[in-house]
Amino acid sequence: MKIGILGAGFGLALGVMFHKYGHEVTIWSNSKREIAVLQADNENRLKLPGVIIPAGVRLTADPTELGASDIIISSVPTFACRDALRAISPYTHPDTVIVNTSKGFEGNDYGLPLRMSEVMAEVMPHNPCVVITGPSHAEEVGRGVPTAVTAASVSEQAMLMIENELSNEVFRIYHNDDIIGCELGGALKNIIALACGICDGLAKKTPVGDNTKAALMTRGLSEIARLGIALGASRQTFAGLSGLGDLIVTCTSMHSRNRRAGILIGEGVSPADAVAKTGTVEGFFCTKSAREFSLKLGVPMPITEQTYNILYDGLNPLDALTILMERPTKEENDRVWG
Repeated sequence: MKIGILGAGFGLALGVMFHKYGHEVTIWSNSKREIAVLQADNENRLKLPGVIIPAGVRLTADPTELGASDIIISSVPTFACRDALRAISPYTHPDTVIVNTSKGFEGNDYGLPLRMSEVMAEVMPHNPCVVITGPSHAEEVGRGVPTAVTAASVSEQAMLMIENELSNEVFRIYHNDDIIGCELGGALKNIIALACGICDGLAKKTPVGDNTKAALMTRGLSEIARLGIALGASRQTFAGLSGLGDLIVTCTSMHSRNRRAGILIGEGVSPADAVAKTGTVEGFFCTKSAREFSLKLGVPMPITEQTYNILYDGLNPLDALTILMERPTKEENDRVWG
């Protein structure tokens, strides 16, 4: 297949892997300087050191070079997704399948935050759209570490095409028609990973530990599912790769920028400085969007609420933990689990 990829982080990791398995890959960035550096270094030394870019992978800042693509994969941060799609849309054939791998929301001032598939549908309404999500750190995908993910779409034909054409011996793709649940699981786990990172940071000077993190992860999954079901998702999705799977890897790995930023916050670094030191931290922005969903839909999300208070209102993380622990007692099994 001819694959065009937007973004040189996770997108580069995917491109290197797909090229190895016989696809024709072109990676695009809107920054000519970034492309020049990648061409000179033959790798992304900042984000993916050691992942060498094969000679057959094209690197370009010219969006017209993606015009012949069978598949275009958007792997830019969520805040850049709309602009990236606008840049390539005039040159894209309506039969080209557009795939998103970014995990988060686009905020707006006139309604609820938008999922990335909703952004894709607005910018490129004539193209079939698919979401790929699940436990998939770029650092490991680029090195060919065996990885399993989920492809979700409202178009069964596009979803199955992506599953069949892009699966290989190190990258296994399942399919799921619950695109709402898959997107929410991938986005909201970033909030819980931030909270778990904060817990790890606190553990260096305060008696919190593995028990605390286990509670955050399991109760975090519960509130992710609670919101997902309120928005029309299937509860079963959250026990899969885009729910539990992505939650585990993001909350426990040092590859996770959300967890690393959380560790810094737990150690006493301000949230703004922690994000600046870490890079793109989707959970920082996602927390604000998720809280908006929670308030407008009346869905209780206590971990998200306290994470928001830490990130945006300056609440001391230990005080947030105390608030969570002292909430009124309740039955463990939420009604959403049936």
